[in-house]
Formats: sequence, structure tokens, C-alpha cells
Amino acid sequence: MYSIRNAALGFSLIELMTALAVASVLLVVGVPSFRYVTNANRITGEINGLLGDLQLTRSEAIEQGRPVTICRSVDGATCAAANTWQSGWIVFMDANGNKTVDAGESLLRVQQPIAAGDTLVASGNIAAVTYNREGYAFGLPGTVTMTLHDQTANSAWTRCLAVSIVGQLQTQTVGTGACL
Repeated sequence: MYSIRNAALGFSLIELMTALAVASVLLVVGVPSFRYVTNANRITGEINGLLGDLQLTRSEAIEQGRPVTICRSVDGATCAAANTWQSGWIVFMDANGNKTVDAGESLLRVQQPIAAGDTLVASGNIAAVTYNREGYAFGLPGTVTMTLHDQTANSAWTRCLAVSIVGQLQTQTVGTGACL
């Protein structure tokens, strides 16, 4: 028979300290990277939500053969006159193209507010974009840039969405196009 002599149960102090040192280094390196990834993903999701709703607005205008509007909204039912879109927006059939939800005009989409502290501001004081049946955005003063900042206003997380009068949509990062 074999006898077990001096069997070690558990960890030595040196092994425990080494494991804690390695874990500490991984946390110091990993936590800032994780924060970057989560912020970048949230910001990208928010700008892509607006992009998708603008694409929906344009495609519905073409498909239905009449104007469709996307506008800033605070209550999810009416348009609000301001260029700050972080409180949400709505997409609706706008038969007369007046950028106002009138009786009989149906809502197609309601977007809730974006994350608290984030800001989404449209250049040119634009509170609504209306597409006509050809897919053109009419009434815009040229290309409009919608800029999304996180609460820290860190340019690494800033995203922009450019809307041209011909209906073209383009997402941008800081330093490209008019994205500042």
C-alpha cells in the first residue's frame, strides 16, 4: 500500500497572492475596455434606430405614393418644434405634407427617448423630415447632420447621421463629413 505523506490541501500563500495579482491586472485592463464596448454599442444602436426609422419613412413614402414624415416628439403622438431629438420621434403618413399629425393621418412608428444623458441634435434647427413619393426629402436646407453625443461628449463615441435632400442617408464618425 501506498501512504500519502504530507498531502497538501488548498493553496499556499504565494499561489493565492499570484492569482490575486493576475486577476487585478486583468480587471485594470478589462474594465475600461468593457466600458468602451458598452458605450460604443449603445450609441451605435441609437443612431441605427434613427437610421432605420428614416429608411422606413422614405420607403413608405415611395410605396404609398404620398408624403411621410418623421418628426421629433415628446408625447409619442404629436410633433414638437425643436432640433433636439433625444426625447423620441414618430413616423406618420402626412397626406398634406405639413409636418403635423392631422386627423386621419396614421402613426407608423413611435420611438421612445434614447438613453438618459445622451443628446441627439439636428443641424439647421430641423425638427422633422418629410419624404415625397419619389423618395426626396423636401423642405431641407441642404444636407442635415444629426449628431449623437453620449453624456461625456467623448468624440470616440459620437456618431452622426447625414440626411441629404435626395434621400441619401449616411452614418459618420467624428472627422468625416460634417460630424463634429
